[in-house]
Parts: sequence; structure tokens; C-alpha cells
Amino acid sequence: MSNTPLTEGKLVGKAVRRREDPRLLAGRGRFVDDIALPGMLHAQFVRSTVAHAELASVDVSAVLEVPGVVAVFTAEDLELADIVAQLGRPLSEFVPTAMPVLARDKVRYVGEPIAIVVARDAYAAEDGLEAAKVSYATLPPVMSEEAAFADGAPLVHAEAAHNTLVDVSLFATEGIDRIFEVAPCVVEVDTRTGRQNALPLETRGAVAHWDDREEQLVLHTCTQIPHQVRTVTSRCLRLDERAVRVVVPDMGGGFGQKCVVGREEIAAAAAALRLRRPVKWIEDRKDALSASFLAREQHYRARAAFDAEGGILALDTDVVCDMGAYSCYPFTAGIEPLMASAEMPGVYKLPAYRVRGRAVTTNKAPTGPYRGVSRPQYVMVMERLFERAARELGLDPVEIRRRNVITDFPYTGVNNITYDPGSYLESLNLCERLVKDEGWYEKQAAAAAEGRHIGIGYSCFSERTGYGSAAFAQRKMKVVPGFDISEVRMDTSGVVTFTTGTMNHGQSHETTMAQIVADELGLDIAKVRLHQGDTDRITYGFGTFASRSITIGGSAVRLAAAKLGDKLRAIAASRWGVGPDEVELAAGAARRRNTQDVLPYKEIADIAYLQAHLLPKDIEPGLSVTATFDVFNDGTFSNATHACVVELHAGTGQVEILRYVCVEDCGVAINPQVVEGQCRGGIAQGIAGALFEQVTYDAQGEPSATGFMDYKVPTAHEIPDVLIHHLETPCAFTETGAKGAGEGGTIGAPAAVLNAVNDALRPTGVELDHTPITPETVHRALNGAPSLELSS
Repeated sequence: MSNTPLTEGKLVGKAVRRREDPRLLAGRGRFVDDIALPGMLHAQFVRSTVAHAELASVDVSAVLEVPGVVAVFTAEDLELADIVAQLGRPLSEFVPTAMPVLARDKVRYVGEPIAIVVARDAYAAEDGLEAAKVSYATLPPVMSEEAAFADGAPLVHAEAAHNTLVDVSLFATEGIDRIFEVAPCVVEVDTRTGRQNALPLETRGAVAHWDDREEQLVLHTCTQIPHQVRTVTSRCLRLDERAVRVVVPDMGGGFGQKCVVGREEIAAAAAALRLRRPVKWIEDRKDALSASFLAREQHYRARAAFDAEGGILALDTDVVCDMGAYSCYPFTAGIEPLMASAEMPGVYKLPAYRVRGRAVTTNKAPTGPYRGVSRPQYVMVMERLFERAARELGLDPVEIRRRNVITDFPYTGVNNITYDPGSYLESLNLCERLVKDEGWYEKQAAAAAEGRHIGIGYSCFSERTGYGSAAFAQRKMKVVPGFDISEVRMDTSGVVTFTTGTMNHGQSHETTMAQIVADELGLDIAKVRLHQGDTDRITYGFGTFASRSITIGGSAVRLAAAKLGDKLRAIAASRWGVGPDEVELAAGAARRRNTQDVLPYKEIADIAYLQAHLLPKDIEPGLSVTATFDVFNDGTFSNATHACVVELHAGTGQVEILRYVCVEDCGVAINPQVVEGQCRGGIAQGIAGALFEQVTYDAQGEPSATGFMDYKVPTAHEIPDVLIHHLETPCAFTETGAKGAGEGGTIGAPAAVLNAVNDALRPTGVELDHTPITPETVHRALNGAPSLELSS
């Protein structure tokens, strides 16, 4: 179908300026909170103040007496169906949990919505919350993995024995215990990672109104998955799906937190339906930090066997993920333990593997996906195992990785995943060389002589991207994401509009996908426009997550553009009386090869729309085509190696990052500048998890972090400049040759930072395996505290 190979195009592979920037930088973006409709009301939520309790009574009668309050609704008033996320696994492995839109009989975390207050303005809505009276019959909260598994522990959900929602044991290689018995070297790690908030700049929000003309509920919301929001909203409100339209305006970040269906958006839509007036809800930062979807709280106990030369022989891992109070829709509580279990071997040639993955439910805000989903955690575990084995065997930490990374492709691992070609060894070698060329090893030695503490750490990993239907089906998901659909159409002026089922929230889709279309059709990029985020306009789509936008969505876009190109060539060929192969597309026109004959797209469009009698009988009027794309193999694998250089300050325990190097390979980089932006942003979030961010709770389940005074977010001062080098291994399974690039920075950073800190701590004999790494822990280690706990 293609006119020319994509990599030979004029735009793909170039740092085309972002088309979004003029609008956004000039303040002309349109976000949810910018939407103002006639007669619009404002909503906020009465939320639970306790972590675990039966609801004794919910008295909202006084709320209606507050000036400005128009209505207040509880679960009994709205009678909404629950949100239920399910896996197709047997009940012995997976326990589904029903999440009510508004709590009915029980609350399971501080911040759970109980009632929605609707008022004439946002201030009156907040005042109305104060008048609500909720009585609780408190229950003991379950606030940790240990408490959840304890004998006689309170049950967060009666149906979840031992507070376990998912319990899967996978890949138990025969004879693995014997391997550990005879291996020359066995190392272990016990690793915990802190609970985090994805922290998009724009909090969640929604504006809903009823359209009488269309007999349709229109929901404007900042979501990464508009079609899934439509499906769940229609089911909760018991409406035909046609009667719900979800529209996504500009969105200020998501990072996975917005790729699950929230309760508040549905409640706001229900209130608008009931009142027949527009209702707006904007999440405040306190609720965003404490009651929105969180992530990352995981515990790994892992051991690995190595031979005398440093070759890994076996890996045995127990994974426990604290998923909070409910399963998220559509991914369920299985998202983190299943990801970790399936993909933990990563870039290494692992002969034997055994893993048990569990999702535990606790009285904390629910867990949803966050950039990387378990991969920052299990990569950190793998890299710690290799660091420990290197020390045990007296090997260089880079050399032991070099001996174990996959080099022959395609490679099918012990986890039954087939890895497409990548540059694992090349990225490792180049990253090490860049660090050496800058003289960091010499600087480290000189600093040690001065009594300073500089450490160098590496992280080598892959990022599975472009999960298709086959990959998600292996997880036995009831909702199986995968394919994407794109429509490309040309109007009579020769301008092309195209759609994608993915959802931009900062990834530059308006630019990168337009580059693909413009190259395919030989068209000025100024004449190519993207339309997304409207469930009435886009047939169906699974949105943006798991680095699928360019791999899946971009491939569908290219296929659709190629089909339109075929039609343009066919129409031009019929006018000249030649075959379509005699026609090429360039500079906004069809051109007859080896002649001066040119037919501008405007003239072809006139024929297709206004002079259809001139079309051949086998060509339909109009210039609109649709294409779908799915990946039916195991996905595509981007890869990278990160290196981090840190200095530890004895006086304060501060970890200062002196240098950060990234060598990444995401196949064909459609726009290298955008790829680098994704990489830098991801590394910043990875550093945040390694050193700063954590949501903790007291014994009664009260979250510690309800504002930026408590939730430590790195600033530009803490994030270093990042040296990025690109390698390119084109993907054979996507139409663009691209692999995903959205999550790699976050995946590799925690391990690189932790390894660098441990390298700097080596003279102290202390090793840290937990994140975030606190200044207190580093200070104790450097100052020889005798009772130092070897975790942070």
C-alpha cells in the first residue's frame, strides 16, 4: 500500500516542531476546568473520614439548607450499578470486587466518596460538605501486607479470604530447587517500594450535561480511555451506550492514573442527568493526593542462582502488591502482580524461573496503573540481584550484565514471551563508554581520596510496548484491549483529517501522527489535522497506556493513510487511463510517473465528491477510509541502559545526582525531540520514586500526604541534565518501525539511582534495597549509626 518506505519520508525521523505548542503556550488550550455552560452547577463529594467502617447513617438533610446548594445525592438516591472489573481466571486465583459509585453500606478508605453535593458555585458546594453528618461503626483498618495476611485479620471484602484478590503461581521450572542447592553463588534481596501518586499537573475533573436534541448525556472529562468511560458510565446509569457521549478536551497529564474509570465522573454525570443541568466537578489537590488512584507499593522477596562465571541459572520470586481497597476498571487488581510475574526476567537469558504474584487488598485508596506498572520495581530487583552477585563473585557490575543480556533474536524466554530484536548489549556497552569518556571513574577515585562519597550505578532493561489483543488475552482479562481503529478523510480543499482511538495527554500526538500521515500522502503537514477524544466521532478505541499510541495507534493511522493514498492513485489513474502503479503521490498531488502530468488533490477531491459520475464503477464516492491494527505476537520491546552518578553528603544525607546518562532504543523515532522529552520526563518521575515521593498512613489509615508540604516532589533543582543517545532497531511488527517510548525513563531510573547510592555506600558496608531512599537513612549509613536499619 505504501507510496514510499516510511523511513525515507521527509518528516518521520525529524524533530518537527510540536503543533500543540502555539495553542498551549499562548493559553488557548481548553481543559475541563475551562468549560463553562449556561446554568452550570458545581459538585464536590462528602468523603469518608475513616479508613474502615460500616456506614451507620448518612444524614444530608442539613446540606440543602446551606445557601447556594441545589441538591445532594447519596447512593440510595442515585441507585447506580457498581463498577466491577473482572479477570477471567478461576475464583481460586482472582476475586472480583464491586466498587460502588458512592459508598453504600461500608467505607474502605479515607476519602471514599459517600455523597455528591451540587451547588451554584464551587464555594457553596464546599460549604455544603460541612453540613453532612456521617455516623460510622468503625472497624479495625488493614494497613499493611503483614496485617492483611495475619490470622484473624479483618476482611476488607468479605469474599476475599486472607485479603487476597489475586494469587497466581507461574513458570515453575522443573528442578529449580536443585539448581539453587548446587549453584556456586546464590544471592537474595528483600525489596519494598513506596506508595506513590502519579501526580498529573491537571487533577481529574468532569463536566456533564444532558443534550435534549440528541437525547444524550455528554460527559467532558480528562481521561486516557474515553470509550471505556462511556461503556461503564452507560452501564452504571443503565443507559444505552448510544445515549452517552464522552469528549476529552486538552489534558494536562495522566501517566496511567487517568486510564482507569473513576467514580466521581460517573456520579457527576448521574447528577447532571437527574437535574437536567450541567454539573462540573474538579478534584482538588488534597483529594488528588489522598483519594485518587495510587500505585507502586510492592514487596519482593527474590533469590537468584549464578554459576562461577556470573551466568544466571535461576530466579525465584515472591511478589506482593498492595492494591488498596478495590480493583480498578478495566485492568483489575491483577495489573501489578501479573505484570511483574510475566515480565520480570527482562533483558537477561534466564534458564529457570519460578514466581508467585499476589494482590492484597487494604484500607487505602485503590491502586491503578502508573507509568511503568511494576517494571520500575522488578527491574530494580533484578539489578540489585546482579549487583550483589557481582560482589560475591568479584566481577565488575557491568561485566556480569554483559555476560547475561540477550544477544540472539528473536528470543523466547523462560516466561514464554518472545522478544523481538533489540540492542541490549550495544546500549550497555555504549552507556558504560559514555560514563568512562567523561572521566567519572577517575572523579570517583579522586573524591574517595578526599573523603567524599561518589557512586556509579547502572540499570539495563527492556520495555514491552504495543501490547496487542493476544498479550492481554493471555492475562485472561474480561476486557481485552489491543486493536486501534483510524479513519482518514480528505475534504474538497485537499485537507486531511484523521482519527485515532488513542488519547493525547502530553505525548504530542497532533505532531507525531501528523508526520506519519503527511509522509504517507506526500502532503504538507499543515494540511493534516488529528481528531481524537470523542466517542461519537471515533468508532472505538482503548485509549493511551502501555506505550501503545505510536505502536498500535500510529500503525492504524499509517494503514488508513495508505488506503486513502490507494484511492487517490486509483482516481488519478482512471483519469489518465493508466494503472495505479503508474501514479505516485507527492507535494499535495498525484503525479504520473516519468511525465509532467499532475492532478492536485483538490481536483481529485472534486471528482470524488462533486463529480462522482466521473468515477470508475468500482470506486465509491468520497475520500474517507478506515483501517485497524493489532499486534498478534508478544508485543514489541524497546530497551535502554541508564547510568547514574551520585554524591552522598555526610552532613545532610542528601543524594545529589551529578550525572545521568541514557542510551535508549525505541525503534524508529518518529520525532526524536518528542522521544527525548518522554525520556527526560520519565527519568524525572523515576528519580522522584527513588528519592522523594511516598504516601504513608498512620495506624488508623489517615494518609500522611494531603499537600505538597508533605508529599515531596522533586523540583528542577533536584533533576539533573540527562545525556541521551539513540540507537535504532526498527520493529518488524509495527507499520512505522517504531516501538513505544512512553515509560522507559521511569522504568530504569529507580534501579540506576539505588545502585549508584549503594556504590557510594560501599565503604560503609551498608546496602539499601528499599525506596524512597531518605536522607535520614543515608545520614545514618555515612555516620556509622550502630543500629542502622539496612532499608529506607
